[in-house]
Amino acid sequence: MTTVDTKLINDVKMIFTAYLEQHKQRKTPERFSILEEIYSRHTHFDAEDLYLQMKKKEYNVSRATVYNTLELLVNCDLVTKHQFGQNHAQYERAYGFKQHDHIICSNCGKVIEFCDPRIHLIKSTQEQLLGIKIKNHSLTFYVDSLNCGCETK
Repeated sequence: MTTVDTKLINDVKMIFTAYLEQHKQRKTPERFSILEEIYSRHTHFDAEDLYLQMKKKEYNVSRATVYNTLELLVNCDLVTKHQFGQNHAQYERAYGFKQHDHIICSNCGKVIEFCDPRIHLIKSTQEQLLGIKIKNHSLTFYVDSLNCGCETK
């Protein structure tokens, strides 16, 4: 783990600790192991994949603990939950990462992230016009194929 990664992990641990204390939740080693596993990833994931990866690495966590911890991490803005038109949610780490949007392959579910400054311009314009502050946004494009080798439906 690089120095930057260590600082990031320490930062998110402090935020999560403060959130758990504020909401009178237990600070268990399992919850922090889940947090570390999430912040060691650079891709989207679903809860089941996270659980299976942790079991493979011989962490002592239950499926329920993974799901419950993900809910806590979403509530304290350390993880973002996405519903990309599938039956299950996908997640990604949220702290320290700039706003971005997604293109999804409707066939295989592959996710590509992109950032376009024109979207920021639209956001800023709407904030000025309406006298509001937009907290976050979500933009997702769905395509039949991302040329990712999957067969089109």
